[in-house]
Formats: sequence, structure tokens, C-alpha cells
Amino acid sequence: MGSIRNIPDIVVGRLPIYLRALDRLILERREYTSSHELGERLGISSAQIRKDLSHFGEFGKQGTGYNVAYLFDQIRQILHVDREWPMAVIGAGDLGRALVHYRGFVPRGFRVVCVFDTDPERIGEEIAGLKVQPMTELDETISTHRVQVAMISVPLEAAQAVANQLVEAGVKAILNYAPITIAVPESVQVQYIDPVVHLQHMTFYLK
Repeated sequence: MGSIRNIPDIVVGRLPIYLRALDRLILERREYTSSHELGERLGISSAQIRKDLSHFGEFGKQGTGYNVAYLFDQIRQILHVDREWPMAVIGAGDLGRALVHYRGFVPRGFRVVCVFDTDPERIGEEIAGLKVQPMTELDETISTHRVQVAMISVPLEAAQAVANQLVEAGVKAILNYAPITIAVPESVQVQYIDPVVHLQHMTFYLK
């Protein structure tokens, strides 16, 4: 596999999409697939798929294509989701509650282990078996559970302060649902999910 620094981030971003398609093929009890079939399912050219995978090694065989289970396991290892990552959720409002309840994390290598809020009325409340904790307990809890991944679902005016506290506690990856760009050190990965941005992207094409 090539050096992480030499692999374009856009390539890494497509790997989870390939993983999802392979998971579906496993459910369909398929043993082999091809870059052409994956491309048709995903709307990505077969050449692009082969080029993306070539960054990490040779996974297919001429004439037979890819062994679905093998490629699935290899991509899981590349993405480091062949293990379970403990996660923190910051913000126990409607969105935070939905994230804690979401059952799709565990099969894909993630588990919410703690949830925090600043609202006294929410602190102590139980969500999917987890008690909402005050932010004053964040550092100790993050350390105890060895959390490196966190999701921010707080109002935009609180997002940067929350991000700062997470970074200080040792979190290395943040999924930010707050509609604001946060500043973090280069060593910390941040991804953003803002439904309005995606809706506005689509409405450009509508009449």
C-alpha cells in the first residue's frame, strides 16, 4: 500500500462507498464481483474503481474479478473499521438523541459510549442505556473509554468551544453537525454534515 500522504483524500472518501456496495453483495450471497458491476451500482467508472483500489494493492484476478468477502475485509482493514471505535456524542437534543439511538453504527465499526450536554434538564437523562453527562466530566470519560472519535450536535455558537474541549481531551476525529466550520489542529480530522448545504446544492438544478 502506498504512503498515506500520497493517497488523495477523495480516494479515501470513496472507500466507504465501495464498502457499502460490497456489504450489499454479501447480503445477496454473491461470491465475486467486478469493477464494471460495482461501477454500475455506484455510478462510478470501472477505471476509477480500479485506479482507487490500486493505491492499496492488487485485489482482483483477471477473468474472475474480485472476491467479494476478501475485498470487503481488505477495505475494512484499510479504513481501520475491522475493530470497534468508541464514540462520544456532544449535544443531547433531538439530533443527538437520534445519533445515540442509531443502530447502524455498531455493524460498521463504531459504538456510542458516552453522551454529554450542558442543559441541567437533560443531564442524568437516559438515552439508549447511556446517561447524559455534564461537560465537566468529558475529559475523564474520554480518557477512560479511550475515545478518539466524537460527534458534535450542538448549536453553532457552541460548536467551536466544544471542539476545543474535545481536542484537549485527546479526540482525533470529529463529525460536526453544527452549521459552522470549526478550527482544529492539522492532526485532527473533521468532517461536516449540514443537510441545508446539500439541499441548496440540489436546488441549483431545480426549476
